[in-house]
This record gives sequence, C-alpha cells and structure tokens, in this order.
Amino acid sequence: MPSPASGTTAPPTPPAQEDPVPSRVDVTEPAAELLRTLTEAHGPVMFHQSGGCCDGSAPMCYPDGDFLVGDADVHLGDLDVGLDRAVPVWMSKAQFEYWSHTHLTIDVVKGRGAGFSLEAPHGVRFLIRSRLLTDAEHAELAEATA
Repeated sequence: MPSPASGTTAPPTPPAQEDPVPSRVDVTEPAAELLRTLTEAHGPVMFHQSGGCCDGSAPMCYPDGDFLVGDADVHLGDLDVGLDRAVPVWMSKAQFEYWSHTHLTIDVVKGRGAGFSLEAPHGVRFLIRSRLLTDAEHAELAEATA
C-alpha cells in the first residue's frame, strides 16, 4: 500500500449518516444468548407480546411462522442477537394503543416460563422491562411511522 508521502490520498470519508429512528424494542445479552440457543434448536424465532389472560403480559417466543401475525398486529422492531437473521417482535394493535409510549427490553430470568413459549423447558422465562419513551423518541417514531 503506498504511503501518504508518495502523493496518494486517503479514500474520502463517507458522509455522516443521519441518526437512526429510535428503537421500540431491545434485548439484554442473557436474553440474546438464549435466543441464539433457541434458534439453533428450532430455527428462526419470533416474539409476540402477549396481551394478558393465562400468560399475563409475557413476551412469547415461537418458531417463526408458528404464530400468525396480520393486520391486527404491529411490528415493533427486530432484535439483533448476533445471528444472520434478526428476531422480529410483534404486538396486537389493541395492546399497542396502551404501550405505544414505552420502550420494551426483552430480558430473561429464572422461573417458570409460559407454556407455549420456547424457553419454558429451560427453567427460565422471558420478561419485559419497560421505560417511557422520551418526548423526542416518541415524536421521531410517530414521524417515521406516519
């Protein structure tokens, strides 16, 4: 590679990228590790945030395609867990009306998981940790989805 003293110039600096739209969902590293294990065993996975009833409001993890999503659901985002494919996260539109002002982080803790969620046999369960979106995040997300 020629040295700068030889008269060659360094490649141009790429233009600064605009700030990305804030995320509605995130994942802790322990949960990401479990998702990699579950993906290895079951193939690609997805989440649907349960709306209550029998499983409370737990994030339910399914093999991708086992839980059908459609017009009555909102795609909250995708989790980068270090795999070739991100893990999509969904929620029903009706529940989203209540949770639209929150940022959700999927975590994992010891304990009995939901009966239909893939982590149940592992003696752990996924759970949601939430915080309110800042006014700026909420405005950016509203603009991006308008």
